[in-house]
Amino acid sequence: MSRRRKIALAATVAVLFPGFLVLGWWQLDRALSGNTLSWVYTFEWPLFAVYLVYVWRRLLRDEHRPDELTTSDAAEGAGRAAPSRQEAGDGEEDEELAAYNEYLAALQESGRRKHW
Repeated sequence: MSRRRKIALAATVAVLFPGFLVLGWWQLDRALSGNTLSWVYTFEWPLFAVYLVYVWRRLLRDEHRPDELTTSDAAEGAGRAAPSRQEAGDGEEDEELAAYNEYLAALQESGRRKHW
């Protein structure tokens, strides 16, 4: 996640979190005035605020995990063909799987030749 996106996300959280709490306070005021449906919203808005912070922290934490694939790693892995069962050590190659792998290799090769 770029620095700009982190700042935009933090600004969004900084606006929404207190906004959700204010909406919860407003619904509490309405509930105490006799609107029974507002009791649900009185507890719902603060839960939204807590969930917002949870998701924000999760996004920031997941970004720094070294064991996850980066987009460049995923792009490199997309070009590799899946090993057949024989290559994986099963001893008996599945003909249908081999035909499918050949089909995928041909599709990939035809995509490389086209220059859009």
